[in-house]
Amino acid sequence: MLSVSKISLTQFKNYTFRTFSFSKRVIGITGRNGSGKTNLLDAIYYLCFTKSYFNATETQNVRYDTNGFRLEALFQRGTKDDKIVCTVKDGKKDIALNDESYEKFSRHIGQFPAVMIAPDDAEIILGGSEDRRRWLDSLLCQLYPGYMEHLIAYHKILQQRNSLLKTLLNLSHSPDALLDVFDEQLVRHGVPVFDIRRTFLETFIGQVQDKYDYLAGRHETVAFRYQSQLTDEDFSSLLRTNRLRDKQLQRTTHGIHRDDLLFLLDEHPMKSSASQGQRKSFLFALKLAQYETIRAQKHFPPILLLDDVFEKLDQERVSRLIHLVQGNDYGQVFITDTHEDRLRQAFSAQPDMLQLIPMQES
Repeated sequence: MLSVSKISLTQFKNYTFRTFSFSKRVIGITGRNGSGKTNLLDAIYYLCFTKSYFNATETQNVRYDTNGFRLEALFQRGTKDDKIVCTVKDGKKDIALNDESYEKFSRHIGQFPAVMIAPDDAEIILGGSEDRRRWLDSLLCQLYPGYMEHLIAYHKILQQRNSLLKTLLNLSHSPDALLDVFDEQLVRHGVPVFDIRRTFLETFIGQVQDKYDYLAGRHETVAFRYQSQLTDEDFSSLLRTNRLRDKQLQRTTHGIHRDDLLFLLDEHPMKSSASQGQRKSFLFALKLAQYETIRAQKHFPPILLLDDVFEKLDQERVSRLIHLVQGNDYGQVFITDTHEDRLRQAFSAQPDMLQLIPMQES
């Protein structure tokens, strides 16, 4: 089993300095809003993914009026102990595993898998295509190391191609030879990403359906529709056919960076037709299916981070969720709540499983 036994936070978000020790399989983190419950979950997530779940820029992770932060934790993978340290200072970041710094942070992804379920996850359904690609890519990067390498290379080349397209209006001649090189590289890295996304989603939906039925307490058909320009046409042909349009618009208009997922409930778009309860059931089903997929591939359960689930789900769905995570298929679970008594009651059937950590406002 993968677990965290200890973590120290220095100048991370609202923390000046604090150390936490974890001794049980389920860790309940209680306290008022603003006391740092979610930030503690995000610190664990950060050490697993080398980035925050909530903030895209590092400055948002640094305590006010300081120039950096430090996170250190002890993880157990089976019988092996691992120390992970992250330091960010004056905009420079270092990630070290057992005192050896990574040259590429991507090498760390997937070694300490985790799944976060948080209020902002609604954007996976309600937000733009970028939110859905981010969710899918985060999952696939944990499963397939080669996927991340292709994805990083693709976006680097895409940025270079778009920069070139923006300069073409000021040139007397068009450097099509250079565009040919960029196009060949986009195809080389884009097609494997497309193939993995398509193949994975075809099998993944069955697990999501099972979890949806369990949480909702009834059967409603959920489905994905993977929308990609590469589905019906060769990527090389797409780039070649649309080159003139790309020059006019000064950006790359076709490729995997335009992919999207359409979520369906009983064959209707979930974004517009599903109730709030149905969307919540689907989001939790999506994340729990993600959890089980990682567990099956890694042969051990990832860490599960549940932020504010009691406020997001009705009592019936919460009861089903708690029953699920208490089972033998689940590993270490962190769960936040504003009410300590509610957590005690939720795990009253197995009280020895639960460790409560009260938070004080800093």
